[in-house]
Amino acid sequence: MEKIRVLIVDDSAVVREILSTRLGADPRIQVVATAPDPYVARTKLETMDVDVVTLDLEMPRMDGLTFLRHLMRDHPLPVVVVSSLASDHSVALSCLDAGAIALVAKPGGPLSVGTMVEDLIDKIIGGARAHRVAPAPSVSVEPPNLLARTTTTRHLVAVGASTGGTQALEVLFRSFPEDFPPVLAVIHMPEGFTSSFARRLDSLVPMTVKEAEDRERVLPGTIYIARGNSHLVVRALGTDRVLHLSPAPRVFNQRPSVDVLFQSAAESLGKNVTGVLLTGMGKDGAAGLKTILDAGGTTAAQDEATSVVFGMPKEAIALGAAQAVLPLERIGPWVRETLP
Repeated sequence: MEKIRVLIVDDSAVVREILSTRLGADPRIQVVATAPDPYVARTKLETMDVDVVTLDLEMPRMDGLTFLRHLMRDHPLPVVVVSSLASDHSVALSCLDAGAIALVAKPGGPLSVGTMVEDLIDKIIGGARAHRVAPAPSVSVEPPNLLARTTTTRHLVAVGASTGGTQALEVLFRSFPEDFPPVLAVIHMPEGFTSSFARRLDSLVPMTVKEAEDRERVLPGTIYIARGNSHLVVRALGTDRVLHLSPAPRVFNQRPSVDVLFQSAAESLGKNVTGVLLTGMGKDGAAGLKTILDAGGTTAAQDEATSVVFGMPKEAIALGAAQAVLPLERIGPWVRETLP
C-alpha cells in the first residue's frame, strides 16, 4: 500500500520533531517535509507531492487561517488543523469552514501526546481518502414550512457527524424551524471547541443551540451539542428526557461518540427518535443508527456525493441501518416530513 505523504507546518521545532517522529513511525504514513511557516510550506508544495497537510494556526509571517484560504484557492489539499486549546476557538472553526477537513487539539491538560497522535493519524488517513477538500459550495436549502410545524414533545432527533460535519450540521439545522422537537448532536471535536461551535450555530439557525450540560432537561426548540471529551447520553425520567455527560471510555477512539448517543436515544425513546448520520470517517454511529431502526425509529444517512468523507454513512448503509440515503440538502426536509 502506498504511504500517505504528509507535510507538517508548525512554527515550533519541538512540535515538528514530535510529529515527524510519531507520524513517521506509522507504516501507512511518510512525513515528506516540515515547514516552520506558510511561506516555506508553499515552496515545499511546489517541489514535492503531498497528500495531506497538518497546519498550525498561530505562526509568524502568515497565520494558518490565511494560508489555508490561499491553499484551498490555489492548491487544494486535505488539511488537518492542529491547534492548541489556548488558541482562539472561533478562528479554529473558521478554518473548518474555509476547507480544513478536521481539527485536532495539541496536548494540554489531560490530553496526552499519545492520544493526540492517535487522533491525528486517524484524521490523516481519513483525509487522504476525502472525496473533496475545497470548501463545500453553498447549498440552497429549502426553507421550513412554518405552517406545518410539529407539536409533539416526545419526539427527538439525534444527529452524528465527523469530518466535514461543521458545514453539514449548519445546512441541516438551517432547515429546522425554531419550535422544532429537540435535537441532540455529536460531532467529533475537541473539548473547548464544542462550546464555540454551539455559539456560532446559535447565531446562524432558527433554533436555540447550546452545548449540552449534565442533568439538563431536554426541551423543544433547542439543539444540544455534545461537549468535547464527554459522551452525551439521554435518559427518561418520568415524562422528561434528561441529558447526562459521561466520562466512559472512548468508542472508536472518540469521546463524544455517536454510537453512545444513538444507543441511549433508542433505549429511552424507541420509535420516538429520528437518527441522522452525516459525513465522517470511521465507523462511529453505524451500529447506533441500526439500534434506532431496530427500536422502531426512523433513520437516514448522507449520500456519498455530498459527503466530504463517506465513511460513517457508508458503514451504516452496509449494516442496513439507513431507511433513507439522501443528499445533504434533502435530509432536513425528509426529517420534517417523517415526524409523527
